[in-house]
Amino acid sequence: MSERAATWTTPADLRAQLQRLWERGDLLACLVDAQDLFPLRLTLRAPTSGELSTRFDEVRAWAQQLMEGEGAGYRLVQREVRHRIIGRNSLPGEAWVDTLANAFRFAGKVREAGTFQTLIDNTRAREPALLPWLQRQSLRALALAGQWSRLLDVLAWLRAHPRPGLYLRQVDLPGIDSKFIEGQRAVLAELFDLALAPEAIDSAASGVAGFNRRYGFRDKPQRVRLRFLDRRLALWPSGADPDCTVLQAAFTQLSPAPRRVFITENEVNFLAFPPVEDSLLIFGAGYGFDALAQAAWLARCSVYYWGDIDTHGFAILDQLRSHFPHVRSFLMDRETLFAHRPLWTEEPQPTQRDLPRLSADEQRLFDDLRWRRLDGLAPRLEQERIGFRQVEAAVAAIVNGSA
Repeated sequence: MSERAATWTTPADLRAQLQRLWERGDLLACLVDAQDLFPLRLTLRAPTSGELSTRFDEVRAWAQQLMEGEGAGYRLVQREVRHRIIGRNSLPGEAWVDTLANAFRFAGKVREAGTFQTLIDNTRAREPALLPWLQRQSLRALALAGQWSRLLDVLAWLRAHPRPGLYLRQVDLPGIDSKFIEGQRAVLAELFDLALAPEAIDSAASGVAGFNRRYGFRDKPQRVRLRFLDRRLALWPSGADPDCTVLQAAFTQLSPAPRRVFITENEVNFLAFPPVEDSLLIFGAGYGFDALAQAAWLARCSVYYWGDIDTHGFAILDQLRSHFPHVRSFLMDRETLFAHRPLWTEEPQPTQRDLPRLSADEQRLFDDLRWRRLDGLAPRLEQERIGFRQVEAAVAAIVNGSA
């Protein structure tokens, strides 16, 4: 076939048009509420009048190919062509798919359509409020066909036990375990929001991380790891290891509260941190400070943060200050960075977002790091690379009020 003839519509082109409707979910969506696209006229590119005389044999072969494919699921409407050279002829002028069933047959999706129809029937009988979701998310629902019945089981259980106050592990349903529910939290959240009563949903919680709170399941308790730098503050007899982990609820009620609190991100630094009178040390958790946020007593303490000197270290400091604006950093300054220049490494992916809670000095150093102003580098000085004598001196300066 010539290059020009290749632009004429073939049976494969007609099938591709239906395939695009399938990939958008439009064909399956028709099954949900009988919205009917059919009969559906497909685009048909036919030979021009000039091509009838110059490429008559190719035109005839093209028409024959289309007519031989009619039984696949489409119907042709012929148009009469009168030409001064070749006379009167009939050629395909329109292509139609008359029914949804024909569309599935022509697209090669009969089995998938049957599976989806079963999903619709099951949902209509059990959870009709989910039918709009099936229509909007038809291909996604089809991909979940093997789990759909179990998803409906979980929804039915939660409707019968709204805001249950249990761990997911305690949901007792045949063939369903907590790993299944955890793995399907994203889709379950969408289904729950459609089908549950408004009072069963905490709208203040969202996303996968807020799943348990949103629907009334218990969350795994948050914990805080800490060391009493002053053994007189320890919760157990003198001589015991002051390194301990406590539940968030216990941490928020800590009494008596220390005068100073230090936070560090490195475990070895946490373990080696020097003793400090009337002070507590917390092992940080990167960007996660939710476990600390409820401890109102921290607002009455002097709080000092020590992280890596890099853009993410300053971003973590900025986030901590969103909870406790009075936090001060230490060993995160320009002097410390340049005193350890041989120990710099390159930060692989510096953050470039603005950090509104940095001090003026911190902001200037952060800008130099994020915009690679230091010899064209984005250097990182990890906190464990700082000499321990300098750590002790910095802590002593804080205690003596000279920092």
